[in-house]
Amino acid sequence: MFRRLIFLSLAFSVLIALSVQGFSLTKTTDSRVIHISYGTSSDIVYNLNSGTYEVFSNKKKIIANAYALVKNNEESISSKDYEQIKFEEAAIKDKFGVGKKYTIILTKSGLPQMEQVFYVYPGHDYFLTEVSLKGSGVKSNYMAPLVSNGANIYAKGDVRTLFVPFDNDTFIRYNAKPMGANLVENTSSEVGAIYENQTRKGLILGSVEHMVWKTGVLSKGTDNSLTELSVWGGYTDEKVTRDKVAHGFISGSAVKSPKVFVGYFSDWRTGLEAYGKANRIAEPPFVFNWTKPVPFGWNSWGVIQEKLTYEKAVKNVDFFADELPKFRNDSTAYIDLDSFWDNFTGGMRGDYSKLKEFADYCKSKGLQPGVYWAPFTDWGFKSGGDREAEGSKYKFGEMWTKVGGAYHDFDGARALDPTHPGTKKRIDFIIDKLKVCGFKMIKIDFLGHAAAESDIFYDKSVTTGMQAYRAGMEYLINRMDGKMLVYAAISPNMATGRYAHIKRIACDAWKTIKDTEYTLNSVNYGWWQTFVYNYLDADHIVFSNEKEGANRARLTSGLITGTLIMGDDFSSPGVWNETAKKLLNNEQLLAIPKSGVAFMPVNGNTGEQSNELFVRKIGNSLYLAILNFDGKKKLFTIPLDRLGIKNSSYKAKELFSGKNFRINKTLKYELNGADASIIKIELL
Repeated sequence: MFRRLIFLSLAFSVLIALSVQGFSLTKTTDSRVIHISYGTSSDIVYNLNSGTYEVFSNKKKIIANAYALVKNNEESISSKDYEQIKFEEAAIKDKFGVGKKYTIILTKSGLPQMEQVFYVYPGHDYFLTEVSLKGSGVKSNYMAPLVSNGANIYAKGDVRTLFVPFDNDTFIRYNAKPMGANLVENTSSEVGAIYENQTRKGLILGSVEHMVWKTGVLSKGTDNSLTELSVWGGYTDEKVTRDKVAHGFISGSAVKSPKVFVGYFSDWRTGLEAYGKANRIAEPPFVFNWTKPVPFGWNSWGVIQEKLTYEKAVKNVDFFADELPKFRNDSTAYIDLDSFWDNFTGGMRGDYSKLKEFADYCKSKGLQPGVYWAPFTDWGFKSGGDREAEGSKYKFGEMWTKVGGAYHDFDGARALDPTHPGTKKRIDFIIDKLKVCGFKMIKIDFLGHAAAESDIFYDKSVTTGMQAYRAGMEYLINRMDGKMLVYAAISPNMATGRYAHIKRIACDAWKTIKDTEYTLNSVNYGWWQTFVYNYLDADHIVFSNEKEGANRARLTSGLITGTLIMGDDFSSPGVWNETAKKLLNNEQLLAIPKSGVAFMPVNGNTGEQSNELFVRKIGNSLYLAILNFDGKKKLFTIPLDRLGIKNSSYKAKELFSGKNFRINKTLKYELNGADASIIKIELL
């Protein structure tokens, strides 16, 4: 009898092993462990007894004791709370490639069923994971696929934890916070990065889905190790997401978290670029794909602002047509009227004939007309809510977003409920007018107002700010009917990727070296968004009466960010006109933004400031931008291997001066204070 029991036990073990082909499964009296491989040499090790998992790279444990944590109503539930845990494996072929999907199914009497899902691909050194609850009356505003009390990046030195803002409003800055002997805590929006600057090893975690949840990434630790790490849907913070109330609830028979990206990389910069690309795969553009070349242009807000007139606008068209013949891409440039174009019409309900006349004039000069609007804001709310909104009989007071028993006021404007029919009718009215005028580009602004969490939305099926944002943006883009290039100014950084061709990387910037440094802080730590959008933009570039060095630096910030939008008032005489003719007819400089890809930072250890070195390979050349934000002359000493090139000697050219020189092993370059240089290094 005893032998028979032993035989049956062994047979049962064999059956278990055969049933989970593709895993390495070890069963003992204490544990059942699943090994899930991904990338080239990485594994997720899931313990089916404890409901926890660990993440390994090259046999090094990167994340320890990870688990899922969610709320059902107000009750917190962890994957560690469940008694019965099983798993399923399925082959998948999706937009990420050929891979496998592993579903961990957790059950316990009295609890809704929990499912943890892992998506892995041999071609990607990251995995995707999510958690869901299933059952009657499930309701949640907090879902974390990954919570851990231990993580390590195995690189001591200048370790940083990166704060990424939710949007680009209020002159907010990215912040690479130093991790040293003292405990450092950081909560980043949508994505976080923990890395060491010199070796560049780093851990990247973040959401690749933004249509339902706002996501937070918490890191807490010292030196190169963390004692707390979590990624969750349901994040709000008034200083970051602008919300004045808690995240909305999702309810139903099944509720799912955002899908989360997790990867450990030898270079944190390539890790963030992989994260950016994964976002565009997970949430492809809703707006039509832009297949034309990188747009160049001009915007009236740089200098003219509220003094915009038809005469000034036309003179600026003439300047670009006659004085800047080389400032073109695809044989054209965009002349964009920002806020106060309604000076032409006598108000939003006025006569649009003069606006159409301007658009026609642009086209007659071989240029493309652009325009501006903030579709989800009421700037006149202080005059009361009984005012009738354009395009319908609805009153503005009916359309205001309801927040905490009051309203969502921000940036001097009151938010409009994106799901309200009055908001939609207003979009119909304005967009249809602009289409009839023949505008080919639109700059849309203050979009974050549409993403605010609210007490209640007009559309009762919408319960979170990101659901409202999706509803409003999809309606807006559909109404444009593919007629315009879409440029997003102030807006959520990640969620706007579906709806805009161009995204402004930072908040407003004008002419000074301080404006340049502020803008490049966002490029330094957010350049990877170049893979979320068709293009990034450094805002309107203004020369004004600044010194030559400051003008070179401001132009450089645009050249290395993506598109190129100028902002001086070229209808008025001044030194800026001559500066523009000198710099904007330089074809070697203009060749740089035609690539459409933002430059990568050389360093990432500058806190809330920008580093001074940016690099990008374009064709057979390596371009290095050097900026000196200080007032004094500075000598830069840059080893070539820090730039990713190995040979000892290269031909090089400084593009502003046209000076040729050679580099041997180390680039030594002296630059005046408040100035910039762009060096083209020939790799062949």
